[in-house]
Amino acid sequence: MEENSINQGDLVLIYLDDKRQFLIQVVPKLKLSTDLGDIRVDEIISKEFGFVGKTHLGRNFYCLRPTISDLMLKIKRKTTIVYPKDLGYLLFETAIGPGSKVIEVGTGSGALTLFLSRIVAPDGVVYSYERNEEFLENAKKNLEKVKYKSRIEYFLRDAAIEGFIQKNIDAIFIDVPEPWDIVPRAFDALKGGHHLVAWSPNVEQVKKTVEVLQASNFIRIKVCEVVQRDILVRERGVRPRERGITHTAYLVSATKARGGAK
Repeated sequence: MEENSINQGDLVLIYLDDKRQFLIQVVPKLKLSTDLGDIRVDEIISKEFGFVGKTHLGRNFYCLRPTISDLMLKIKRKTTIVYPKDLGYLLFETAIGPGSKVIEVGTGSGALTLFLSRIVAPDGVVYSYERNEEFLENAKKNLEKVKYKSRIEYFLRDAAIEGFIQKNIDAIFIDVPEPWDIVPRAFDALKGGHHLVAWSPNVEQVKKTVEVLQASNFIRIKVCEVVQRDILVRERGVRPRERGITHTAYLVSATKARGGAK
């Protein structure tokens, strides 16, 4: 179990209200300045997560342990990220867990990489492939502070052209503009009976991906969209929020059948 005390180097979510939430790393002499007052980070060291402090203007702030969602949504982005609402589906469709060895195609900003590293820890591995060096370096910086960074191995490599180094992989996750180009490579790398998931923002991509999956001896091909609707609860009434995350991507999942590709 993780310690519940806040130590130097920890990531902490400073919460003042729903509009004022700050993800910080605890370092000596750091001061967080907000419109509701300053917070001296030295003063929260050795306190318990959940600690309530006051800014220099007397406003309450809360020191919270960041969730995976907090970490994913607050990273520095150079690409569109996979959103937390889609990740539950990912787990149900792939059955990965501690000890799994998985491949990610399209490191991007590192949000999915972060999630996968937590799921496969402590003994699994995430092999993350990215063909854009700028994206890869940004992702590495984003993930430098996360707990399970040692479970990630990075590859600057175009998987569609060069393929994967690893074999007998438990699951493959594809987040690139042309997922169909990865399908034959994924078939070679996956264990029989194991799973692939691809994200695509538009239906034209989905159609082509499904056609290639069908021609490549993948079965149980499914396509879905995960919709999240947040609810506003107030004294004068309860209703859906006017704004929120609606369409993010279509999710294509498939299972590798044993035997050679068709």
